[in-house]
Amino acid sequence: MTLVLFTSPVKGEDAAVADLLERLQQADPVEATKLSRELQLEWSKSGSASMNLLLKRGKEALERGEFDAAADHLTALTDHAPQFAEGWALRAQLWHHMDRPGLALSDLQQVLVLNPNHYESLFGLAVTLEQLEEHELALEAYRLVLTIHPHYEEATEAVERLAPLVQGQSL
Repeated sequence: MTLVLFTSPVKGEDAAVADLLERLQQADPVEATKLSRELQLEWSKSGSASMNLLLKRGKEALERGEFDAAADHLTALTDHAPQFAEGWALRAQLWHHMDRPGLALSDLQQVLVLNPNHYESLFGLAVTLEQLEEHELALEAYRLVLTIHPHYEEATEAVERLAPLVQGQSL
């Protein structure tokens, strides 16, 4: 099985987001950190005050470890704003914390359909695949993260860790 994702501007993607993504690929590590924060901020805007409130409440509940409350808020968000990738992304994090990899994978897939450049969700996909011992697919996903965000340190470390396992070590 091969993991295929397209990391190009999404149809209708905001010009500012497309610019940030382009700059991210060319940035040095310090600038990449700043650009990553800016991208996360842009992606967290739903365009609706009520949806932003559900996202905020879900995130706060998740941070407090109140998983049932977080699930309620984030499920309401994904139900009412199914085109808002960040709702799916945060709910995938929740499923990961609850050790529900099947649900996490399902939500991560939805994020990446809506926003193939969401490198945080692509990283989450790679982590989940690695936990499921799908090392080749995980390695592929980590490498895709690095095509979008070349200075994503955890993805670089994961590639260095998994590449010898998947490709074998040279003598």
